[in-house]
This record gives sequence, structure tokens and C-alpha cells, in this order.
Amino acid sequence: MREIVRHEPGTFCWPELATTDTDSAKTLYGSLFGWAFDDQSAESGTSYTTARLAGRDVAALYALERSQRLRGVLAHWNSYAAVASADESTTRVKVLGGTIFGAPFDVGKNGRMAIVKDPQGATLCLWEARAHPGAQVVGEIGSLCWTELATTDTDAAGHFYASLFGWALKKQETGTRTYTELWKGPRPAGGMMEIEKDRGQVEPAWGVYFRVADCDAAVAKAQTLGARVFRKPDDIAKVGRYALLADREGATFAVMALAP
Repeated sequence: MREIVRHEPGTFCWPELATTDTDSAKTLYGSLFGWAFDDQSAESGTSYTTARLAGRDVAALYALERSQRLRGVLAHWNSYAAVASADESTTRVKVLGGTIFGAPFDVGKNGRMAIVKDPQGATLCLWEARAHPGAQVVGEIGSLCWTELATTDTDAAGHFYASLFGWALKKQETGTRTYTELWKGPRPAGGMMEIEKDRGQVEPAWGVYFRVADCDAAVAKAQTLGARVFRKPDDIAKVGRYALLADREGATFAVMALAP
């Protein structure tokens, strides 16, 4: 298992769960992915939990504050993208028509971050690493393997992110739908697709995929732990088998068994 010490700017570096029940989340994700958890006290007095796989950081979770829940914030996964400078990137976001949630801020000695929203409404965290690079393992079983944007306007979103991160957009026709891979240099950083109109009023959002050895077995196990199945296991030619789930608190995530 290769340990990552630096994430290239413009690639996804950290998945983070905001939840209403940390104990339930630890039970589900720990059982599914083999994660161990380390609770740490944050500067605000709240607790921040790092998820580890074989001793290496792979994700995190924290409890939504009461004020957030009263505002209607639901359990969800946050996606972090690595940047060289949080301040310069947020300035660029504003120039491109995005929204900034407050000024960039330091997270102790770990790094500097900002929370932004693209013009279509999808929220993304920007991470300027210092002491903490982000996930030390990606692409392995039990870790983040893909990050994907569901949006209302792929052309506009593609222009925004290509301008922000220097991504190359590679469109592929998959049956009746178009899927766009977001490439950073020689490899894809993530993907993007348009929200299906029959899904109703769905807010644009970034979603996370975690790699598993057996998709069907992972879905069956997740169900025994209270997860709901949004999309049953299905195959993607030459890619693998995936399923879309929601944990007991409603945070959605996907599991993926990669093809050989």
C-alpha cells in the first residue's frame, strides 16, 4: 500500500463526512471499509475524527453543530481538492462567478482551506496542505477511488473547473448519456455528469466513491447496518461494478469494485 505524501494541485485529496450521528457512522464505515478511528479535539471545542486504514489517514468525520441542523444542513460528504494557494484559488473562484463561504482560514498547522460553491450550486472545499497532505491512501480497497460531480449544466461547470484547476475535459457517450472525465495531466482527477431530469429538484453536488473488493457483498453488508440502496449494483464496461448508497443519517456515497 503506497503512502501519499503530496497531492497534486487540482486533484481530490480528502473525503470528509458531516453527520448527525458519529457513532452510527463509525459502525457503518468502519465495518464496510476496515477503518479505525481517532477522535481529536478541534480548536472550536468540537471533536474531529480521522479515519485510518492500516494506520494511514483516509478520511474524516465530524458531528454537525446544532445551529447547522437548525438551518437545515443535512448529513453529507464533503470533497476537498488540493490547491497551491487557498487565497489565490478563492480569488479565482470569485472571478469565475462562484461563491465563497467566508475568507480562507488556517486549520492549525495542518493547512489552509476555503469552502466555495460553483455557479451551479455544488459545494467544494479547497485545501492548501502544510503539515497534513490529505488522504495518505487513495485508490486502494477501503479508500477513496473516485470523485464525481452531478450538476445541472455540464458545459458551464466544465468551463468553471477547467479554468480553476486546469482540467482537460474528455467527454464520452455512454448509451443515452454523456459522461465527462476531468483530467489533470496524464490521469483523470474525477468525473462529471448531468442530473437526470426525472430525478426532480436535485441540488448539484460532488459525490465520493470508495473502493471495495466485491460490490454486491459490500451493498448487502451495508444494508444489514442500516444503509439504504439508491442504485443497485450495476456494471460500467471496462471500469467496474458500482452501487449508490445512503447511510442511516442520509449521507450518500458510492462503492466501486474496479475491473481487473
